[in-house]
Amino acid sequence: MTHSVLLAEDDRPIRTALERALTLEGYQVTAVADGIQALAAAHRERPDVILLDVMMPGIDGLQVCQVLRAEQDRTPILMLTARVETADRIAGLDAGADDYVVKPFEVEEVFARLRALLRRTTAGAAGADDGAGPGTGPDAAEEPGEAGGGAEAGGAYEARVADSGVVEAADLRIDGPSRRAWRGERELELTRTEFELLELLARNAGIVLDHSTIYDRIWGYDFGPGSKNLAVYVGYLRRKVDVPGSRPLIHTVRGVGYVLRED
Repeated sequence: MTHSVLLAEDDRPIRTALERALTLEGYQVTAVADGIQALAAAHRERPDVILLDVMMPGIDGLQVCQVLRAEQDRTPILMLTARVETADRIAGLDAGADDYVVKPFEVEEVFARLRALLRRTTAGAAGADDGAGPGTGPDAAEEPGEAGGGAEAGGAYEARVADSGVVEAADLRIDGPSRRAWRGERELELTRTEFELLELLARNAGIVLDHSTIYDRIWGYDFGPGSKNLAVYVGYLRRKVDVPGSRPLIHTVRGVGYVLRED
């Protein structure tokens, strides 16, 4: 199946190189040079995935992302950014991006992240057709720790998984089919990646999931020990879940990974 990609990048050499590489990889590519053209192309062509540079003249990548999300456009967005500070990466996630790549990058990393986004989109569409979200069918209500290798027992603390696909852990409630989540009475505004990460942690409440397991389950690709991608997403998820005044649920196990539990 040929997937369509909207590439928005104002740097001509980078745009040309990426357009050529993506075409050779089998994608149908529409390449534009600024944010205004990107919005017009997104409205006109409805691509399968968007590859969006942050720094562009006029309307920048963050603004493009914000506009599309405000229009309820859920097309997966992979941001390209030369900014390496965590706060800058968080700004992209806050705008509604699903993932990001820091320049300079290897084109194979871009391919891997695009494949992961497209797999998740396909899985989500299939789940919507049969009335269940990804990982919420009757065969998917695994016992804690079934997420993959490297998980370690964290005590007798389990998630409750209803037949409807609703996961409950501590005061979290996650509705997989509708892709909505609450902490107590407060509904959480989550991006696609944040939702999937929180659902994975909640389904395995009390179990320490290592970095490789989380990368494989969420992104479908292990970006290696040097990647800060997971740490950024966990940090941003904590901002939404573990608000001041509430008991922290998402914990770091140094040198291993992360666990959701109520201490």
